[in-house]
Order: sequence, then C-alpha cells, then structure tokens
Amino acid sequence: MGGVTRLINMGSCKSINCVDIVIRLHSEKEMSQSKVMRASLDTSLLFLMLYFCFSSSVSSSLYSSSCQLKGQFHLNGMHKTGDVILGGLFTVNFISTDPDLSFTSEPQKSDCYGFNIIGFRVAQTMAFAIDEINRNSNLLPNVTVGYSLYDNCAQLGVGFRAALTLVSGQEEQVTLDENCVGTPPVLGIVGDASSTNTIAISTVLGLYSVPLVSYFATCSCLSDRQKFPSFFRTIPSDAFQVNAMIQILKHFGWTWAGLLINDSDYGFHAARSFHSDLGPAGGGCLAYTEILSRGDDPAELRRIVDVIRKSTARVVIVFANNFIVNLMKEVVRQNVTGLQWIVSEAWTSADVLQTPHFMPYLGGTLGIAIRRGEIPGFRDFLLQTSPDLHHNNTDGNSMVNQFWEHTFQCRFAPPPAGWVEAGGELCTGQEVIENVETDFLDDSDLRPEYNVYKAVYALAYALDDMLQCEPGRGPFSNNTCAQLQRMEPWQIVYYLEKVNFTTTFGDRVSFDENGDALPVYDIMNWVWLPDGRAKVQRVGEVKRSAFKGEELTLDEDKIFWNFESKQPPRSVCSESCPPGTRMARKKGEPECCFDCVPCSEGTISNTTDSMECTSCPEDFWSSPQRDHCVPKKKEFLSYHEPLGICLTTTSLLGTFICVVVLGIFIYHHSTPIVRVNNSELSFILLVSLKFCFLCSLLFIGRPRLWTCQLRHAAFGISFVLCVSCILVKTMVVLAVFRASKPGGESSLKWFGAVQQRETVLVLTCVQAAICTVWLVSASPVPHKNTQYQSDKIVYECAVGSTVGFAVLLGYIGLLAVLSCLLAFLARNLPDSFNEAKLITFSMLIFCAVWVAFVPAYISSPGKYADAVEVFAILASSFGLLVALFGPKCYIILFRPEKNTKKAIMGRGIGS
Repeated sequence: MGGVTRLINMGSCKSINCVDIVIRLHSEKEMSQSKVMRASLDTSLLFLMLYFCFSSSVSSSLYSSSCQLKGQFHLNGMHKTGDVILGGLFTVNFISTDPDLSFTSEPQKSDCYGFNIIGFRVAQTMAFAIDEINRNSNLLPNVTVGYSLYDNCAQLGVGFRAALTLVSGQEEQVTLDENCVGTPPVLGIVGDASSTNTIAISTVLGLYSVPLVSYFATCSCLSDRQKFPSFFRTIPSDAFQVNAMIQILKHFGWTWAGLLINDSDYGFHAARSFHSDLGPAGGGCLAYTEILSRGDDPAELRRIVDVIRKSTARVVIVFANNFIVNLMKEVVRQNVTGLQWIVSEAWTSADVLQTPHFMPYLGGTLGIAIRRGEIPGFRDFLLQTSPDLHHNNTDGNSMVNQFWEHTFQCRFAPPPAGWVEAGGELCTGQEVIENVETDFLDDSDLRPEYNVYKAVYALAYALDDMLQCEPGRGPFSNNTCAQLQRMEPWQIVYYLEKVNFTTTFGDRVSFDENGDALPVYDIMNWVWLPDGRAKVQRVGEVKRSAFKGEELTLDEDKIFWNFESKQPPRSVCSESCPPGTRMARKKGEPECCFDCVPCSEGTISNTTDSMECTSCPEDFWSSPQRDHCVPKKKEFLSYHEPLGICLTTTSLLGTFICVVVLGIFIYHHSTPIVRVNNSELSFILLVSLKFCFLCSLLFIGRPRLWTCQLRHAAFGISFVLCVSCILVKTMVVLAVFRASKPGGESSLKWFGAVQQRETVLVLTCVQAAICTVWLVSASPVPHKNTQYQSDKIVYECAVGSTVGFAVLLGYIGLLAVLSCLLAFLARNLPDSFNEAKLITFSMLIFCAVWVAFVPAYISSPGKYADAVEVFAILASSFGLLVALFGPKCYIILFRPEKNTKKAIMGRGIGS
C-alpha cells in the first residue's frame, strides 16, 4: 500500500480524531436527511474534511516511528482470518439507538436491535462464498481468504463507522515502515444494501480507490464513474429497473400511470428517470408523482390516496423501500379498488403486505424482483452455523451469537448491554437449528444472497487474475505486476473492471464502464389464492444483452389479474386516435392527454396515434375515412356520361340532317328554288355546317394534345366558312337588287361565281392564318386542373393564348355582325330576289347564342365549360340550318307546286 491509504491503516491519532468528526457530521446529518444527496452528507464538505484530516496525519507521522490506536468502534460483526481479508456491510439489525460517536479509551457499545433473520442469512452468504473459494483449488491457490463482516444496523452513521474500520484496520499499534510492506486491512468491501449509505461510503472509499461491490444499492446516480470511481454492483441500477417497468407498461399498452416514491435517493433518482424516459420514447405519461414522507402523517396519507382514487390512471407504480404499510392501510380504509399495482424490487416480496387484509387490493400486483439464483450446498453450510462461546459480543462473531439468541429465544450470560430482546433461558450453544421453524434455512428464493455470492466471486476472480500476472508482462508501468505484499487498492479496481466469469447457475458476471453488471430482473406476480392466501410467482424476466438490447419475456397465461374480466386493465388518459385522425395535445395537460382531430381534406393518417396528417400526392386525394389516399376523380366531358351522350347524339343528328339536306339540294339542284338561291354557295354552306356539327365532337372525350390543338382551329375555320358564305350570299342579294335598277348593271361584275368563291376563300384563309399563328406561338395543351375541386382532376385544354382565342372568336363575330347588318338592310327586298329575311333571322340566332356563350363559358367550371361551348356550336349550327334551309326543304318536299319559276316570279309580282 502507499500514501494516505497506508496512514489509514496505521491509524494515527489525528486521523482517527478527524474520522470522529466526519462520523459525527454524518450522524447529525442523518437525523434531518431525506432529500437526494443530503443523505450522503454535503459531499464536498466531507472531501474537504477528510483531506485536511489525513494531510494532518501525514505531517504528524513525520515525527514518530509508530502510531497507537487511540480508540476503536465496537461493532456487531463476524470475522475469519486469512491471508487476505474481504469486508462486508450487512443489515443484520433494523434499529440503532445511535450512541455517542466520540472516541474514548473504553470500547464503544453499539446498541443495535430488531434482528433481521434474512439480513443475517445474506451475511452468511458471503461467509459461505469465501469458504467455497478456499476449498476451490483452481481459484486463488495457496491463498486463504478471510472476512470481516459488520452490521450497519440500517443506519448511515453505523455503516460509515464500519466501512472506515474495515479500511483503516484495528491494530492497536502500527510501526512505521518506510517501505510500507504489508497487505491492506481489506482488499475490497461487499456492501452496502442502502443506496444512501453506499453513496456516502463510496464517496470516501473512492478517494483511495478501495473497491466497494454492492449487492443491493440500486440508485442510478452510483453509475457516475467520476464521483464513484471504485464502485461496482451486482444488482442492476434503478435506471434499468425503471426501463423494465416501462417495458411492462408498453407491453400492456398502459400509457397513463401514477408514481409513488419515498423520500430518499432511491425514490428521487427513480422519479427523475421516469420523467425523462417515460416521455415520447417510452410512450407514456405520469398522471401524478407523490412522495411518501418518512413521518406517519394521516392527513398526508389521506391526501395521497385521494389523489390515487380520483385519478383516471388505473396503474400505480410504487418505487419505494419503506413507508408502504401505512399507505396501504389508508387504501383499504378508503376502499380504493380496481388498480393495477407495479412495484419495485424493494418490496416485491414484502410478506407484511401479502395478507388476506391487503390482497383484495394488492392481488395481481406485478413486481420487479432481483434475479433468483441457486447456490448448491448453501443450506448445508447454514446448518453448520454455531455460536462463538469464547467471545461475549464485544469481539469475534457477535452476529452469530445474536442470531442464536433470536432463534432459540435464549440469551448468553452475561447479557449484552442494551439487549432489549433478552429473556428466557440461557443459551448452551448446543441447540439444533433444524428443530426450529425459521426462514434462515429457506434457500428456495435466494435473490440478494445470489448477488452477494456473485460480488464475492468477482473480488476473488479479480485477485486471482492479479496473482496470475507474469512478471515483465503486467498491465502497470514498465509492464510490472501487482504483488500481494505491496498491493494498491486501485490495482484491485483495475482487475475488477476486467472480471468475466460464469456462475454455477449459468449467469455471466462482468462489469461495464460504469461498474454495473449485466442487468437482469425477474417479473413477479402476486396471486390471490381462493383460500385467502397469497403466493408470489415468477411470470417472466427482463434483461439486457449486448446484441439485442432490452428484452422482456412474459408468460401472460400465468399472470393473475385481480379484475372481474381476468384481463389486463385499460389505463390511458385518452383513447388511441384511429387512422384518419391526428393527436392534438390538450393545453396544460401531459402529452398523453389529447383530442383526436380528423385529418383535413387531402391529408391522411394511416397509423394509430399519428402526430400529424400527411398530404396525399398530387394526383391522389384522401378517402372518406382519411386513412388512405385514393386516385382523384378524373373529370372531363366523356362520351360515357349522359351529358356527353346527349351532345354527341345531337352533333351526329345535325351532321346527318346536313347530309340529308345536301342530298335533297343535289337531287333537286335544277329546280328554281335551289338555283335562285345560288346553289354553289348553298352546297358550300351545308358542307361547312356539317363540319361545324362534327367539330363539336372534338370537345368531348379526354383532352389530348391533338384534340386541343384541332378543336378550336376546326371550330373557328368551320364557322368562318359558314358565316362567309352567308355574307357573300347577302352581298349577292344586294348586288342583284342594285343591278335591277337603272345604271346598276355594273355591280354584278364584282359578284360573279369566281368572285364569290374567292371572297369565301379569302375570308376563310384569314381565320386559318389566325389559327396558325395561335398554334405556333402559344398552342393549346392538355391541362390537369385541380383548382375547381380539390378532390378532382379536371382535364381541360388550356387555350395557351387568351389573345389568340379572343381574336378567333372576334373574327367570327365580326363576320356574323356584318352579315346580320347587310341582311337587315335587305330584309324588305322583294322575295323573288332574295332570302334576306331568312339570313337576318339566322344571324340574329347566331349572334344571340354567341353573345350568351361568353359569360356562360367563363363562369362554367371544368367539363361544363366544354359543354357550354359544344352547346353554343350546336345551337348556332342548328339555328343556321333550320333558318336558312328549313323553308326551302319544306317547299321542295311538301309544296312542289311552289318550286317553279312562275310561282317564284309570281310571288314577286304579286308582292
């Protein structure tokens, strides 16, 4: 050993006085403690005090060749000599009178009582493990391991004194040796059980790298390697226990739970882990967090139970190691049933609660329990326990003697001072343990014992690895190895970090970078039997592996549910939002409390409890349930819908009528009524009207590039051809009438057959040029319009150039208006010379249709705009066809007597 650690071993007077001050500070602090780190003293103050004290020891040692122990603590313990010593801290008694902590020349009496039979069995586990190691020729050969085990009486002050006693030794006088040769008092300590005690003790031991391997301290704060560099444990930390509970909550879909913790490091660190881990990643929320205070305050207990009763959370998590019984009494008094309790390992197997009085309320409880193990030969070792008749509780194995007095209800003479349970006969030491019914011999459910067993073996394997080091190939400076007679505690810590072995039960033991062993917990279930008894049975396990992470295994068929349905309860703040909705947080409430808001149109959610709705792709729309996207309805003027069928039929009917009329005119082309009306222009007009009817078909059906380009060009050219024929006919009528007057013969030369054809051609070519420029510069193209209705895709033809479309219509309108005006001027001419009245009437119909078309077209959405344009084409075409050719066909077919030159001329004369 070296440095300050050696000075502790020497026990200099000043250092012991300093320890006295430190312990006094701890005990005073313990009387008022309850908050997380307060129980472990103000750590910084402790460090400062110890540093000052041991520094004083160094200076004191420079002036003397030896140190004499000024005084020593008298502690309840159990010892065995050996080449190396392992220390142990166990809770063998529950109560201490907290004696004076100052040093005197007389040994101190430790008044601890309230014997804990299970705690003693845990301590005996360490004695058994060391005995087994000493009998194992393959582990630590030629080295005998001893032990010094102390009772901490469930008090921080007593446990702290015991820890300092272990690391400083109990030699009456130590002679200074500048070489500092000799093994330290203990190589390592197994303990403590309490997280609070362990925090304080490990804080001090960490200063000198003395390894402390706990079997029961679970506080997640102990995983901080900066604060606790020499701390290890064989029990999982509370962080993993919290994760194990969260795994259970997630497995059963419990997202809404209450949390009860006790007023200690154990509870506060667990609460911190729950609040951080049970959020979005854990998928749950805490309805409330209540602290079970140390005092037995009935009003506070009533308030807490009232919170539990009024909450909608049906699952209650209890992370506490005491103060539970009074709470459960209040639960019974208020008759709060219908709850699913999940409890931490601290009271999963608490017999005091597994009674007919509590089981109607606690039946079905799920609990986290320390991994159960099997230790072969342990019961036989316990049967060999015998009292130390040569010592009288001031030295030696006082714990065994106390166990003996407790078990056989006897006492050794003289009785120990402060022994409040003494009474009955004197103990002989020959009593037979097997003749007494005691839990001491029950090895069927070894849980903390199994952790102690692993902790002892971890220290043994670390020492064995260190002793097997080959000189010149060691891990320390200059490849040196540690030596048993010059051992430094930090060297044991180094090898302890490398430990990796498998127990006889099949569990692998190793420590991670934080000193935590591979975590594993059993899942227990409280079964309420028909006869009123309770049984705690294992229903699964949760563990963490290096490759698969955390794994929860549950045998749900074995779980007892304390509900009428015999099924797991529902515990949620808000029911899950089904697909088609999203979660909307309720203001001021936990994130598990939310409303389910339906997705808006065009968005969907296809999972349960979706946080947001996602938009459908461009060509898709949300289904009525808003849970999936469906292709948008495609809308265009189709041949298969009634409107399209009607328009198509009408278009074909008009075309057919044009063909029929053309046939009639061709067949009767030599008759006067055909000849007098310029038969050639009439034939061209009928052909153009047929094209007008046919071009309307281009507006029906899904728009394609070629139909979009052709529809307006065909429509514009066909109607210009038609209207130009009418215009020329009107001009011819006027020219003929003018020629009939004196001096007007010259006007006819401008309206011969050639001139008529050329005029029609020129007027039509102008429209063709307009269409060509339009198609070249900004051609109409198919367009998917989603502006009219979001759930539909309206296929239409974008005109490309509004100016081009306006010029096309404007040119048709110009010719139509001009024709209408000329026809109006010639309306009163004699019938024998013109058909001006018919042209006037037809042009009025044509202009009226197209004037009404413009606003109707602009205001019509989607396919109805095409339908309006088709209707305008058909209406104007039928108007021209009927107005211009209806009366003539009537005469040709039904009044042939009027289809004579005489009749036509006669009508003219008669008029």
